Amino acid sequence: MSIQTISWVNGHVKLIDQTKLPGKLVYIHCRDVKTLWQAIRRLSVRGAPALGVAAAFGVLLGIKSFSGSGSRSRNRNDRKHFSKHVDQISDYIAASRPTAVNLFNALARMKQVVHRHPDASVGGLRNLLKKEALAIYEEDRKLCRRMGTFGARLIPSGANLLTICNAGALAAVDYGTALGVMYSAKAKGKKFQVYACETRPLLQGARLTVWELLRSGIDTTLICDNMAATLMKQGKVDGVFTGADRIAANGDTANKIGTYNLAVLAKHHRIPFYVVAPRSSFDLSIKNGRQIPIEQRSKEEVLGFGGCPTAPRQVKVYNPAFDVTDNRLIAAIVTEKGIIRQPFVKNIKRVFERRNHSGE
Repeated sequence: MSIQTISWVNGHVKLIDQTKLPGKLVYIHCRDVKTLWQAIRRLSVRGAPALGVAAAFGVLLGIKSFSGSGSRSRNRNDRKHFSKHVDQISDYIAASRPTAVNLFNALARMKQVVHRHPDASVGGLRNLLKKEALAIYEEDRKLCRRMGTFGARLIPSGANLLTICNAGALAAVDYGTALGVMYSAKAKGKKFQVYACETRPLLQGARLTVWELLRSGIDTTLICDNMAATLMKQGKVDGVFTGADRIAANGDTANKIGTYNLAVLAKHHRIPFYVVAPRSSFDLSIKNGRQIPIEQRSKEEVLGFGGCPTAPRQVKVYNPAFDVTDNRLIAAIVTEKGIIRQPFVKNIKRVFERRNHSGE
């Protein structure tokens, strides 16, 4: 699967409007940070790695409006005001969605550029920030390819795989995390079938994952979320692959709502459950999943779809966007550094501290 979900083109952000898929492939051209913020909030762009890239590009959009302090001592004062402006823009973008840590990590990197170069002019900082944002973009592409190579080892030829939500090219720059593993396995000549959960309430699995997999020529079957248990009981699932929006230091993982259901079912049926995510999805500052903030979204997402009501409007709605899967339910976490297995507290720390890696 090779499609550019998001890119920096002629001074603005070009991204696929994922709310229009699978019916139309439409692009949004974000020329100011407010337009990008809204695109993130309404899920026109989504997926943890893609949100990190979007955040970095958002800072570039935000600094376009900076025109200086107007002071006579322009050099020193302009730089001070520019630094404050970058912090304000970053805080604004950070308010768009609270769970995907990639977004916050990218913003932290952009702010660090300013603080690491105290003697740089405003013009110099603009160039450095653009260089950093493009580096974040390119790193995502390379990291997803490496994760795909490592994760493909976990897919035996002839396997039946299950996934939820969308952790493919549409969730990253061009390859994805969980689906990137499948693309890599296919490139190696492995034959397998994928079951895609529709992923209520916004059907990212049905609309996005199925669209991607079919375009890639991968044998794909769509199922309703509540059919997964029956599939497993019938012996039709050999492995579950998901992405992640935030992973705690102990391996507890936040991902799209419904992921925890699959992990519990997989454990019961003795099916390996794999998480695929880059280092930027790990939040080692928190000890466990109880500390991960979970986004609560509008009840409108549950009450209807595509303008058609599916429930009485007066009913109360509980609509968390994510749930947390306990580390004990996870067989392994695939990263760009290799495959991390239990015990996660020890091995996550070891893998991300070592400089050289062999893959597993």
